[in-house]
Amino acid sequence: MGIYDSEKQLIVTTAQALTRDGYLMATGGNLSVRIPNANAFAVTPSNFDYLKMTADDICVLDFDLNSLEGTLTPSVEAGMHCAIYQARPDVNAIVHTHQVYASALTLIKAPIPTLFDEQARFLGRSVEIIPYSPSGTGMLKKTVAKHVKNHNNAYLMQNHGALLFGHDMERAVHNVEILEKCSLAYLIALCSDRPISKIPLYVREIAFSKLRKDQKKVVEGIHPTSGE
Repeated sequence: MGIYDSEKQLIVTTAQALTRDGYLMATGGNLSVRIPNANAFAVTPSNFDYLKMTADDICVLDFDLNSLEGTLTPSVEAGMHCAIYQARPDVNAIVHTHQVYASALTLIKAPIPTLFDEQARFLGRSVEIIPYSPSGTGMLKKTVAKHVKNHNNAYLMQNHGALLFGHDMERAVHNVEILEKCSLAYLIALCSDRPISKIPLYVREIAFSKLRKDQKKVVEGIHPTSGE
């Protein structure tokens, strides 16, 4: 058994569940998890069928993108994942999807305002658009690293897909689900051509302050509770 087996298996189990639920399709998207107490992370390999993936296929890289374990080529977005972990010490898991409704909003460059309490509590003040950069490039890595410092946990990548963070993988997956709910509701509301209501500003700030408290606990090594 390897020292990274639990992280590698977690990625496989999560990727396959997200595929079955329709959030990951074909070989699109990628997942990673931070390796505890190390400047390293485990990430999905490039262009690999999630439903055929095993723990042995997962790549483990240090923050210089040197391979620590695994023989396959890591995801072309590995550099982006690495930059996020360095910019956001509160993030321990990253899920990048091409989920349909969120991706549709990226095509019309429509950030999602704060529509629901749970959105502010877990995703942040809003779901912003990260400007387009070609996949797998240094330009994308720099653009993403610049835009994720506002402590939100969900972003829309223009003409690309969605980016979700969590203090652990379970939370990141929950955020994927919350984002898709918000995306679908917002798309339908936009189609109505009627005014779209948002939650009150004070409620948004209270909810966001709870998210920030959780993030600070993670940085301090305290696992936040998953409840209110």
